[in-house]
Amino acid sequence: MKKLIEYDKKEILAEEVFLEIFEQDDVIRRAQMLLSFQDRAKELGVKGQFDTMVKAFEKAEKAAEQKQKKSQTLLENWTNFTGKYAAMKCGSWSAADDGIRTFSKDYSNDVMVCYHPIMPIGRLKNLETGEEQIKLAYKRNHVWREITVPKDMISSANKIVNLSKLGVSVTSENARLLVKYLSDVENLNDDEIPVQKSSSKLGWIGDGFIPYDSDVIFDADTQFSQVYESIRERGSWQEWLSYVRKLRATGRPEIKFSLAASFASVLVGKLGVLPFIVDLWGETEGGKSVSMMLAASIWANPADSQYIGDFKSTDVQLEIRADLLNHLPMMLDDTSKVSARIRDNFEGVVYDLCSGKGKSRSNRELGIRRESRWKNTILTNGERPLTSYVSQGGAINRILEIECGERVYEDPQYTAEFLKKNYGFAGKRFVKILKTMDAEELREMQQEIQAELFSIEKMQKQSISMSVILLADKIATEYLFHDAQYISVEEAKKALIDKNELSEHERCYHYLLDKINMNRQRFDSAVNIEQWGIIEDGYAIMYPQAVKDLCKQGDFSYKAFLNWADRQGVILTDGKNQTKLKKFGKKPVRCVFLQLNEFQDRDGFEPVMDVDQEELPFK
Repeated sequence: MKKLIEYDKKEILAEEVFLEIFEQDDVIRRAQMLLSFQDRAKELGVKGQFDTMVKAFEKAEKAAEQKQKKSQTLLENWTNFTGKYAAMKCGSWSAADDGIRTFSKDYSNDVMVCYHPIMPIGRLKNLETGEEQIKLAYKRNHVWREITVPKDMISSANKIVNLSKLGVSVTSENARLLVKYLSDVENLNDDEIPVQKSSSKLGWIGDGFIPYDSDVIFDADTQFSQVYESIRERGSWQEWLSYVRKLRATGRPEIKFSLAASFASVLVGKLGVLPFIVDLWGETEGGKSVSMMLAASIWANPADSQYIGDFKSTDVQLEIRADLLNHLPMMLDDTSKVSARIRDNFEGVVYDLCSGKGKSRSNRELGIRRESRWKNTILTNGERPLTSYVSQGGAINRILEIECGERVYEDPQYTAEFLKKNYGFAGKRFVKILKTMDAEELREMQQEIQAELFSIEKMQKQSISMSVILLADKIATEYLFHDAQYISVEEAKKALIDKNELSEHERCYHYLLDKINMNRQRFDSAVNIEQWGIIEDGYAIMYPQAVKDLCKQGDFSYKAFLNWADRQGVILTDGKNQTKLKKFGKKPVRCVFLQLNEFQDRDGFEPVMDVDQEELPFK
């Protein structure tokens, strides 16, 4: 290059001058050369033309850079994260420890997609629904973390921002680009990203059993994550076994039935029987809650707010919980502490639990949600028998009542604390034993026990449920405990309802008749006292509130009694309601029409009515 002073007007505008200036990689050197040549061009009176040439070369240089960047994006990039995960194809995206980047539309500058490493590392396909979840790994503060989320969460810019709650750096600004990046990486590595079978239900999956078999991943709703997490081993199997043998050696049926009912849960589906309830009830503090903890310790952590649930929820939540547990026992503590929503429909809830399936419901996308189903035992406890809350025969027949006596445990507090420190061993071993037994063999054993129970004058459906419990007890006794502490048939008989036994609702009916006879003045409008109604044509025509109050005083269910009374024909109805209109004066009022004639007695004789008799019939 010549000295500046030697350039004339023509030479300073030559292409060679600008090529030499723009070939300078050092931006400072380039700037110095430009300033020097601009000064010389000014002296020659051609600065305007010189500046025009500079702009043209800058534009050409920028276009060349964009072309180069564009060609680079067509090359296959790979993730470059440090850590335990293998590199993945990422297309045009730049993925390194300092974040995920791409180019702007005009390729003029980089755009930050995410400030930290993130990548898909697995897919889960649900066996029940066919829906997929995606497993993501991301790195924050130099630590890799893994999360599993529904696939649609990373498929929508509106939904992916929810990952910010889990620590992913995503906002409404970068959401769209992050969705595109994750989609590209997943599709470019489709053959490398593993797909695992998953299930949102515990229990039997073919020949496997969740959570004990690892080839199927559990992916249930986080709403009940503590239930799944509670199913684990803690403490010592030998210590648990030794202590529970001592408890069984006391011979208390409450202990043996609680254990057998819990084990029986995983037999319900295999034997093809319907779910049933085992209810441990009693007014004393004899050990109902500790017995439930004992039953829970077979599978899981029996402490509060872990595996054991309660009735302080909604029927939908109970349904979801039962669906999740599937073949594992559902345990609900204290029937007296129920939510208002369940209290108003207790009978319906009990019936649904025993039916083994939930109601069909639509989801947010207005499609039909997967129907909840389960095949297990349900263990409950309370001060009153569960059958006192229900009247439907189908439900009552699948409830086994075990009365809890006094002082079941010598030291209930010690037992509770021991079980909190030792649990989760027996269930896994019991399942392993069942895997070695042929399904047909199990059915034959159950049917033999069932035949023996059928010979007794007891409810047959209850006998089926009891036969499953006795089979579970037999297997556990012979293969786990080795202590010969079987539940005897005589003990089993006591838990079965006699076909001729007086029902709770018959007792309520007789209770109401007694109250009516004791309070005849409350049916006489001439008496200045609170009136319950009138007696007419063999019926006590009563205000519904009066009947409700009497049922409450006697600790009976008003609604359940009316359902029973309607079926038995001891109330008159208008066909639609369990009440009828009755005029008091000119005002029609809905009333309960209760028949005053009692049932025939068990031998078919009508009861003798009281009559006034002033003289003996003989002298």
